[in-house]
Amino acid sequence: MTNEAGILLESGTNELEIIEFEVNNNKFGINVLKVREIIQPVPLTPIPHAHPNVLGIIQLRGEVLPVISMEKALNMYPTNEESKENEKFIVAEFNQQKVVFQVHHVTQIHRISWEQIEKPSNLYSVDSSHIIGVIKRETEMLLLIDFEKIVVDINPEAGIHVAKIKSLGVRERSLKRIIAAEDSPLLRKLIHETLHAAGYEQVEFFENGQDALDYLQAISKSGKNVYDEVQLVITDIEMPQMDGHHFAKRIQENEKLSKLPVIIFSSLITDDLRHKGETVGAVEQVSKPEINELVLKIDQHIL
Repeated sequence: MTNEAGILLESGTNELEIIEFEVNNNKFGINVLKVREIIQPVPLTPIPHAHPNVLGIIQLRGEVLPVISMEKALNMYPTNEESKENEKFIVAEFNQQKVVFQVHHVTQIHRISWEQIEKPSNLYSVDSSHIIGVIKRETEMLLLIDFEKIVVDINPEAGIHVAKIKSLGVRERSLKRIIAAEDSPLLRKLIHETLHAAGYEQVEFFENGQDALDYLQAISKSGKNVYDEVQLVITDIEMPQMDGHHFAKRIQENEKLSKLPVIIFSSLITDDLRHKGETVGAVEQVSKPEINELVLKIDQHIL
């Protein structure tokens, strides 16, 4: 199983394909676009003093890759051996890195709309949660996992760091207005701190593309000049209700919004997927966590 089916999805349709997998008989999902392949388990080489969630490393086609136990990362161990009879390794790629996730079973692929994915309730999800979305099906629910956070928990250097902005020097951008669509509360906070440090003090955040689009459309319907109110848009790709590709497409199709530069800032920026952002009119696509690159692109394109 590879990600070829996901790549065939037309850009901007607000749909995605989810690979369903199980850990201790609980059902979870991962975006097909993050998956390079799914393989049978191979012998591991343990790493002394490694993070408890890292089982070891494997060699796959000449690359040395870390193997992360989803059972441990989700704090769902110990388990009985029967649940591991169909164990699989999910080879994933995001944030410009490859990681292998050990799961107990891979079942099927679902094609769904982002509108079907609900934001986790505050009653059972906090900033530190690994759950980024809930998919309700007829007889069950699938939980979408924040794989980026799992990796950052193991290696904090893989995340966004405000201190990196200091290398760009002093700038004055306080009059420029930006809106940003990002579903992760933690990343909203980090991006806000980073852009503020870069001189961009007026940034309005939204939890998904739908809310951000509603905001832009409300400005345009009010009779105000949108370009006086907003000078640039930043968007993630994976978001409940409306993803970043569909959001960018809706901006491009609206004659009152179409001149707004849209920068996609996502873990899903790879050579194989870059064409999707180009199709929906994004002026730039920056891979997380390259926050320096994001700021430089904002400097270049902001109206």
